[in-house]
Amino acid sequence: MSHKRSFAGGLIAGIVLTLFLGCGYFAGTQLYRAFQAQKGAVSASGDSQDGAVSVANPATMQKMGVLEEMIGEYYLEDAGESELEQGVYKGMIEALGDPYSTYYSQEELEDLQNKTQGIYYGIGARVGIDADTQLPRIASVIEGTPAQEAGLMSGDLLYKVDDTLVQGMDLNSAVALVKGDEGTTVHLTVIREGETDYLEFDVERRKLENETVTYEMLEDGAGYIQIQEFDDVTVDQFEEALEACRQEGMRGLILDLRGNPGGNLTTVCEIARMMLPEGLIVYTEDKNGQREEYTCDGKSQLDVPLVVLVDANSASASEILAGAVKDYGIGTLVGTTTFGKGIVQRIMKLSDGSAVKLTVSKYYTPKGNNIHEIGISPDVEVPFEAEPYLEDGTDNQLERALEVLKEKME
Repeated sequence: MSHKRSFAGGLIAGIVLTLFLGCGYFAGTQLYRAFQAQKGAVSASGDSQDGAVSVANPATMQKMGVLEEMIGEYYLEDAGESELEQGVYKGMIEALGDPYSTYYSQEELEDLQNKTQGIYYGIGARVGIDADTQLPRIASVIEGTPAQEAGLMSGDLLYKVDDTLVQGMDLNSAVALVKGDEGTTVHLTVIREGETDYLEFDVERRKLENETVTYEMLEDGAGYIQIQEFDDVTVDQFEEALEACRQEGMRGLILDLRGNPGGNLTTVCEIARMMLPEGLIVYTEDKNGQREEYTCDGKSQLDVPLVVLVDANSASASEILAGAVKDYGIGTLVGTTTFGKGIVQRIMKLSDGSAVKLTVSKYYTPKGNNIHEIGISPDVEVPFEAEPYLEDGTDNQLERALEVLKEKME
């Protein structure tokens, strides 16, 4: 039986084109490989380490004053004080050279919080940064959104947003260009693998419901649940999908994490607790070697055979879940090697309503594996075949996953 999916490629990590982390790298043969990041979004406060070098010294303040005077006297256009101030903060975080560390203005932070709670405006595409080209790269396209309707695809690289080149731009700034008022249109210039010229798209901005989980029953009692990213709303959506599959006679489960760029650490741990046996889910270690463990009591361990679909766009939180499944041997991973993001970010809110997101720790699978820049290899290697998918929606990876699940259910 031919299985057709509208997962639009399941192929990086994180950020619905209107918010959230991501990361990715350019690759080749399955429409692209990529990834997106983890959103370890928790509030915290932290002091500088003793002995840390301070850039907020008199010499720096004096030089900034000179630069401000030069801009005021010589710069051709008007320069807004607020924009310059935000640029100082953003530039300091960007100087770390870490694509996952970001400064959020108060407005950007509010947008981020709204999005994780299921409220956002945008085009309906999850985006990260392609490490090779430094261009924003579409990790996945959400079904039924303007991005899908316009013809955007997983793996597309954004070259221009309206008339602005976005190469080398940090992800939040690029996403901010795509965002806009509901009902307006954004013009995207796209690089697509296999095309000899740029592709041009006009995409409407729309208020979108953040549906992060979809499900259906396949043949012979095989349940299918796709998690598109791990947001605050995902826990309840996954629990409802799992229960619905059980009510419809599920005898085995295919969990699709392809194209999932990651999300909140707390969210993926809550979902893992609905599936894993008693023990570690994941643990983290910070720069001082301090370890924090996230555990499962095993009371809700999945009681049917499990197959997990992964690809090079499965990143961060997706890899936490896939890594735990593999370490415990409770499921079979099918697809291609995951992205390889084994680090955690924390969002720390400041008193003026702004915030910084910083990389604060590494994470390790239950068996102590750090998969950063390595990824997780599947148990059954199945490269994605783009041509039949583009022709009629046939998803060869899903078909192989169903074969593996049927063998486990016998």
